[in-house]
Amino acid sequence: MRKIVIEDPREKVLIEELNKRSDIKAERIKRFLALPDLTRKNNSPVKILVDRILELPRFKDFNLVEMPKIVTMKDEFDTLNSPVDHPTRKETDTFFIDETNHLRTQMTVMWPFYFREKGVLRELEKNGQVRALAHGLVYRKDEIDRNHFPVFHQIDGLLICKKDKKIITLDDLKEVEIEMTKSIFGEDVEYRFLVDSFPFTDPSVQIEIKFNDNWLEVLGSGLVHTQVLKNLGLDPEIYNGWAFGIGIERLAMVKFGIPDIRVFWSEDERIISQFTDINSKFTEVSKFPEIVRDISFIINKDVSLNNYYEIVRDYADNLIEEVKLLDEYENEEKFGKDKKSYTFRIVYRSSERTLTNEEINKIQAEIRTKTEKELGALLR
Repeated sequence: MRKIVIEDPREKVLIEELNKRSDIKAERIKRFLALPDLTRKNNSPVKILVDRILELPRFKDFNLVEMPKIVTMKDEFDTLNSPVDHPTRKETDTFFIDETNHLRTQMTVMWPFYFREKGVLRELEKNGQVRALAHGLVYRKDEIDRNHFPVFHQIDGLLICKKDKKIITLDDLKEVEIEMTKSIFGEDVEYRFLVDSFPFTDPSVQIEIKFNDNWLEVLGSGLVHTQVLKNLGLDPEIYNGWAFGIGIERLAMVKFGIPDIRVFWSEDERIISQFTDINSKFTEVSKFPEIVRDISFIINKDVSLNNYYEIVRDYADNLIEEVKLLDEYENEEKFGKDKKSYTFRIVYRSSERTLTNEEINKIQAEIRTKTEKELGALLR
């Protein structure tokens, strides 16, 4: 497996400019960029699962691509055929640095970087195919609970070949997916395929597995969209291919029995030492007590709640177990036109120590102040 490290001089400049800023958005992005890539951290269940995929014999001749974490809207959205009204193009879902640059939301953005790399097109012409994998951190705004965190990990795969070498079919792709799924969950795993939809593949499918009597999505995939081939500078009359993308944490939580996504980021040796191989199982360490605080406020209806969740994370970080929406309602006579009232319950709990009321009261006060300032909220 040949490693290709792609650097963008613009990223260094953008980070330098970011470091000069002290606004809340800049501080948030700097904090995320400082987080380690767990696909490359020993004894991380994320790395264990990724390594399991990379070790499959069929991937031994794939290129392993590393690329910038800061990407452009053109690369991630335009080139990959994302609709102009797609939510990820908006600040409600994506961490923007400026109008054109943002933290990558998916490892699929590897495609344009890969095909701009010197030698890739020559390899495609010479060998009739190119194959690549990329794994690492991605960033998305989301709700706060045990299953969601704004920074997580994906691994993506891509194969492009000349049609005179092979006409790629969904059966070819399904063969790859079945092999990956069995390598993680065992030969006897029960699985099924469902039709899916992605802007960069057509047709698209997902594979699900039966786990504890429930169906769980393993990955999304499809045949590379003809428009995306054109956007990459490839003639769809000559080339075709397949692609897949896997969200690592979701699978790792099931495979290793991890109940809370924050476990992946723990530095507690009692937790880290539990993960040694693909068959490791998580055992809960002493569960520390929760502290609960409620907050109610009125804001404009068009304000995304993801903005509130990010404020909570800014001040509470991994001390937050869940932010639960208890109530929402409108009353124009009471609150005014286009206003909405929300009540949230914030559950604080550390996986490593007992929290104190004093420290939580301080954090809660900071959250209230920032909610009022950043969202124009009227606290109740």
